[in-house]
Amino acid sequence: MTPAINAARKAGIEFNIHQYEHDASAQSFGQEAAQKLSVPPAQVFKTLLLQADDRSLAVAIVPVDGQLNLKRMAKALGVKKVHMADKSQAERATGYVLGGISPLGQKKCLASVIDASAQNFASIFVSAGRRGLEIELAASSLAQLISAKFADIARIG
Repeated sequence: MTPAINAARKAGIEFNIHQYEHDASAQSFGQEAAQKLSVPPAQVFKTLLLQADDRSLAVAIVPVDGQLNLKRMAKALGVKKVHMADKSQAERATGYVLGGISPLGQKKCLASVIDASAQNFASIFVSAGRRGLEIELAASSLAQLISAKFADIARIG
């Protein structure tokens, strides 16, 4: 059991857990998840940690087939600039290992933004807190659980 799964259970939301054999040589954890679970990459979301110009940390949740647009993310957060947080900072703040960072069950409640494309699906897949483990849930449930907002923050393709 991971903190992400525990958080979903405690909230009483509907969700499914999907497990697959993680390949340590995989270049992209999210693309690997999409392929091994046979779901479109646009429906699998990666969790990215950022640092704002005011030194606060924030979470961006974007499709694995897209890239985060830093300017749009900064605008969504109401700050001038954001940049990717370093690995140790991300792991310390979330309690998860890089490649297994879940937006659920993090150590600290951080400002979070989910790419608006998540609303196009009945359910989305995000890390359940470990490489090779995904949680499938409604984007609206995820937003409610982590107090996130939706914004157009990703470039697809």
